[in-house]
Amino acid sequence: MIGVATAVAAVAIAVHLGMSFLYVAPSNTVNKKHGEMISDYLYPEFEQNWKLFAPNPLQQNVAVQARAEVRTPEGGMAVTSWSDLTAQDGEDIRHNPLPSHSQQNQLRRAWEFYAGSHDAKEQPIGLRGQLSEQYVRRMVAHRFGPEHDGGTVERVQVRAATTPVAPPSWSEEKIDLKPVVRVLPWWPVTSGDLPGKQASGDRRSADGQAKESDR
Repeated sequence: MIGVATAVAAVAIAVHLGMSFLYVAPSNTVNKKHGEMISDYLYPEFEQNWKLFAPNPLQQNVAVQARAEVRTPEGGMAVTSWSDLTAQDGEDIRHNPLPSHSQQNQLRRAWEFYAGSHDAKEQPIGLRGQLSEQYVRRMVAHRFGPEHDGGTVERVQVRAATTPVAPPSWSEEKIDLKPVVRVLPWWPVTSGDLPGKQASGDRRSADGQAKESDR
């Protein structure tokens, strides 16, 4: 049994490393032919963003925030204040000598994934756009949990404030440092969006309601 388990683990590791390598490798016959399969395997949990050479440094600070609409015990509806999810991750990282990959990158990469796969009207571009929307919605639902501020979470909304990094004092560059705020529509939260839950029927219904509300 130990030998079989070791062999299975070795094959799984080899497949994962192979998929990751083909994703970041320069264009070649293999990743051209199997590009869709490679992307389906890696997105969104295993997305790779490393390069052979040093990447361009970040030139913007992005603060991702969220709020929830909750149903109170009395049956009414209330909207919570905005929670700064980026600041929460920053607090978890600060003074932590070994921060986790999720604390450092999960929220940032999720927002980049969403922003890069939606147009100016927040319409998804292809299947990746729909996947990124579901990914962000579930991440926020996990952060709030099923109960928040004394009520049951019914919907969540996300916004992001993007502020350019000021140039150094010796630079003559002039840029506008005013934040640009991007506010997304309200998204219904279903049991399938919460940890350990699977409700594909509810999810399809909620997605249909969201599309109707956007019209």
